[in-house]
Amino acid sequence: MIGKFINKIYSWFSADLAMDLGTANTLIYAKGLGIVLDEPSVVAVSNNGTGVEAVGADAKKMYGRTHSKVETIRPMKDGVIADFDITNTMINYFIKKVLKNHRFIKPRIVVGIPSCITQVEKKAVIDASLMAGVREVYLVEEPMAAAIGVGIPVHKPEGNMVIDIGGGTTDVAVISLSAIAYGESVRLAGDEIDEAIVRYMRINHHLNIGIFEAERVKIEVGSAYPLVEKLTTEVKGLNVKTGVPMSLIVDDEEIREAMKEPLTTIIAVVLRALEKVPPELSADIHSNGIYLTGGGGLIRGLDKLIEEKTTLKVYTPNDPLLSICKGAGAILDNFDEMKKVCIN
Repeated sequence: MIGKFINKIYSWFSADLAMDLGTANTLIYAKGLGIVLDEPSVVAVSNNGTGVEAVGADAKKMYGRTHSKVETIRPMKDGVIADFDITNTMINYFIKKVLKNHRFIKPRIVVGIPSCITQVEKKAVIDASLMAGVREVYLVEEPMAAAIGVGIPVHKPEGNMVIDIGGGTTDVAVISLSAIAYGESVRLAGDEIDEAIVRYMRINHHLNIGIFEAERVKIEVGSAYPLVEKLTTEVKGLNVKTGVPMSLIVDDEEIREAMKEPLTTIIAVVLRALEKVPPELSADIHSNGIYLTGGGGLIRGLDKLIEEKTTLKVYTPNDPLLSICKGAGAILDNFDEMKKVCIN
């Protein structure tokens, strides 16, 4: 009873937060303010023991450009914590940045997590959040948060399918009655697509490029379906034959070929999920269509490709990258009512 009373007092003064702790980017939603932070999940640390050099956007600029005394780290891999200490440092930095160091009472936080992670990985997220100064941690599966974020009435007894393609994982889920009726997750998403572009450039053009250069190329000319107008971009890297820097122009057709294998795997997961869904939910999905969220929703023509393979209508929100954070924020704003969608 006393604990509940103290928590109520905390809630009057603290700025509760919702966080999409992603492999590529971390987003934070502050209650009453909306999304207040969107930064890369990258940390630069010194090897001589002096501590953290940069976090977020500043650290991303340093990636691949550091000397022997500084190392840039992406502490999240495949949607989960790969380096606990660095992740804790990153979360702590982002929370302090959002709260601007003038909050004395610890906030409550809702964190989006992939549906495929283990109990040990869930505990790592909770522990890292608590060590960063959070009062209470609640976890919500990312496809559930994404569904809420795009406005799906998840509490109704009808099936809605969400495909959430993030940086490290792709989650496919059918949601009904405030729970995931069927879900499938693979640790293959945006990062694997970037790596496929890196491999393609090395094999076909003998050009060695960095992972963030591949990400830039994907954003500028990447597509899953043939485009009406041709897109081109300049790619810079190291010629593996001559050992000197070089650049060349590539078009959307080449990058579409580079991205083909990981996208084919993702669509296979979607088709497998549709096969396993009960008939009643299948009928709902046929009526309601499929919602595409996460960074994958930004790939040109991916919605068309999924429509072609499934014969179902695919909807992409205006800001698919923000869907999880918006959904976690909606849970926070109506916490007493929406708490049931969180997981233990």
